[in-house]
Amino acid sequence: QVQLVESGGGLVQPGGSLRLSCAASGSRFSIYTMGWYRQAPGKQREWIATITSGGTTYYTDSVKGRFTISRDTAKNTVYLQMNSLKPEDTAVYYCKIWTMRDEYWGQGTQVTVSS
Repeated sequence: QVQLVESGGGLVQPGGSLRLSCAASGSRFSIYTMGWYRQAPGKQREWIATITSGGTTYYTDSVKGRFTISRDTAKNTVYLQMNSLKPEDTAVYYCKIWTMRDEYWGQGTQVTVSS
């Protein structure tokens, strides 16, 4: 059974930084793409960033230049380095992975940006 364990969320002041991690285990198939989404209170879940198996990255406009997605393929782990955080970045952050057979979600980790 595939499990995704997220960590790194918390409370940070505006302008601060956080690094999220998501470690995947239990997959019988290779992990292709890995990504991050977030869901703010009262809003739909939105896509933030994706990294392919070849290392190509994509970002939604609102986080470009502030967030960096990366992965450690050997560890089946994806990271999200978040800098210059703003109050509007407050949300539950979810990781997602795609294999050749299915896609899986992490349990979510809360990020709160507030002074």
